[in-house]
Amino acid sequence: MGRLVFLVIVGVGGAALLISLGVWQTQRLAWKEGVIADIDARIAAPPVALPAVLDPERDAYLPVETTGVLGAGFLQVLVSKKGAGAGYRIIRPMIRDADRIMIDMGFVATGDASDLKFEEGPPITIVGNLQWPQETDSFTPAPDLENNIWFARDVDAMARALGTRPVLLVRREAPQLGGPLSPMPVDTSAIPNDHLQYAITWFSLAAIWSAMTFFFLRRGHAANKS
Repeated sequence: MGRLVFLVIVGVGGAALLISLGVWQTQRLAWKEGVIADIDARIAAPPVALPAVLDPERDAYLPVETTGVLGAGFLQVLVSKKGAGAGYRIIRPMIRDADRIMIDMGFVATGDASDLKFEEGPPITIVGNLQWPQETDSFTPAPDLENNIWFARDVDAMARALGTRPVLLVRREAPQLGGPLSPMPVDTSAIPNDHLQYAITWFSLAAIWSAMTFFFLRRGHAANKS
């Protein structure tokens, strides 16, 4: 009898713990969905003028409309685009009176990148979203400066290379310029949200734990009867 009581305690306690973890993950899921919905709404909001003072945390995803002259220099950041394969994000400097910022102009396939050439033209207006992407880590290779290939958008390093402020505006609307560039606007697709899978895992483990507890209790009960 003592062994059966022990199995009941362990079975009920283990199932309760696993169920509580599943409930916690469903709560986290609702929280993360709310965060993503807020960011989506912020991304799609009407654009404002570029603030004079920027904060990477406060102003991330801020929609901005700005006018300036695009410089002739550019950087190529190696990326992959769904449905298009390998290519580059093209980062260009924009001169705004005495200010210089960076514009992420969008994507070009690797086969078309060799034909890219830019010149300074008349002022243009670009609508996009501010971003300070966290794409570098200790495994990120240093940029291949000789071939103008970068392996991540390192805002500070790119700003030094282009002689701008460390401000990156990712365009979503602008005239088509400099060849086959297509915008890669800011979105929330890269924000991880695995809480549903975690919740399913915990609830599944709770069901398995409960089934195993029932099995051992039944076998123990049968053994006691015999």
